[in-house]
Amino acid sequence: MMTSLVLTCIGPDRPGLVESLSRVVADHDGNWVESQMAHLAGKFAGLLRVEVPEERADQLAGALDRLSADGLRVTVERSAPEKPQATRLLKLSLVGQDRAGIVRDISRVLATHEVNVEELETSCTRTPESGGPLFTASARLHVPDAVSTEDLRAGLEKIANDLMVDVELEADEPPGTSTRV
Repeated sequence: MMTSLVLTCIGPDRPGLVESLSRVVADHDGNWVESQMAHLAGKFAGLLRVEVPEERADQLAGALDRLSADGLRVTVERSAPEKPQATRLLKLSLVGQDRAGIVRDISRVLATHEVNVEELETSCTRTPESGGPLFTASARLHVPDAVSTEDLRAGLEKIANDLMVDVELEADEPPGTSTRV
């Protein structure tokens, strides 16, 4: 029987980190299923899910913990089977002048509508015109079927006006297709 483990990793970025991590997983008969990794402010940060035989899970967790000797901290969490919920997927896109509190204020609206953020990617760059900071965010949302898209959009637009950012909400469909909601 296989079990899923969710790993979070952080350490000084250097060549060979992913290889070290993947070698430990493979040495314990684990399968690297999905991951997201990035270089952030000189650090390597990663989030991944592996599947491993149940009887090897504790051994794998111990081996991953020993990577801290090389500067890579790994936290291991066993995942529970997901319970199906009546939701639909929507994509949220946001762009505007950067300022503190944007993520907090937008996520408050989402939480009020019991929306689950499945993925969130943010960045801050300089605008070509003024050189000022430009904040962008993209999120994949699980919206309960009982929540009206119009009510969610109205809540997001209200806070977007306060924050002076542009927000778009659309159906999350396979690449190459898009339907406005």
